[in-house]
Amino acid sequence: MITKRIIPCLDVKNGRVVKGVNFEGLADVSSPVSLAKYYSENGADELVFYDITASAEGRALFTDALREVASQIFIPLTVGGGINTVEDFDRVLKCGADKVSVNSGAIRRPELISEAAKLYGDQCVVISADVKRVDGVFRVFAKGGRENTGMEAISWIRHCVELGAGEVVVNSIDTDGVKGGFDLEMLKAVSDAVNVPVIASGGAGCIDHFTSLFKEIPEIDAGLAASIFHFGEVKIPELKKALADEGICVRI
Repeated sequence: MITKRIIPCLDVKNGRVVKGVNFEGLADVSSPVSLAKYYSENGADELVFYDITASAEGRALFTDALREVASQIFIPLTVGGGINTVEDFDRVLKCGADKVSVNSGAIRRPELISEAAKLYGDQCVVISADVKRVDGVFRVFAKGGRENTGMEAISWIRHCVELGAGEVVVNSIDTDGVKGGFDLEMLKAVSDAVNVPVIASGGAGCIDHFTSLFKEIPEIDAGLAASIFHFGEVKIPELKKALADEGICVRI
């Protein structure tokens, strides 16, 4: 049985961790360095660091905070935001990232995925897809959920995996920050379409939501959340104990 991963997400803007609802109304939370260290010491399996305004602002990802975060943790680190070239991959990896997440950069130039996979290996390339229902169809959004690309999401994600993405993060804009549960319909559709690890993101509000995720979609590899961990509503050791009690394999 594959061990399920629990992954906190640091959405970073201007060097601070922020959190909003449906990708809007961002509120300041904490220092990314102190939060990252806390999660590393308290049971997180991995950490995701997103510079959430880099693409929309047309700039490179901030590296100072990233270097400091990487130096403080002892778990795998995935980094995204403003990744548009293989040079961006190289820069972020040299700052301490283990994997690089690409979203808008791949939408603009899909061959970036295959170029990076050839240089650094499929396991290093993570496709992050911000997905929202538009007239009942899953659509891909770019620039931190601000821009509807018009692309159908499931076929886009499948294409990215064919190009060499070794992991998929599915961010449901519909459920982001609402705390009503993961978007199981969307996640099942993605899991059925690809044969690489899929990480669920958007909607977690309590321990039961993780239990439902892993029980209803056993293929899902990981659950990612932000505010419920940041504000102490769910503590990772307690979450993992509850999952283990339900027969779900986690690293304690």
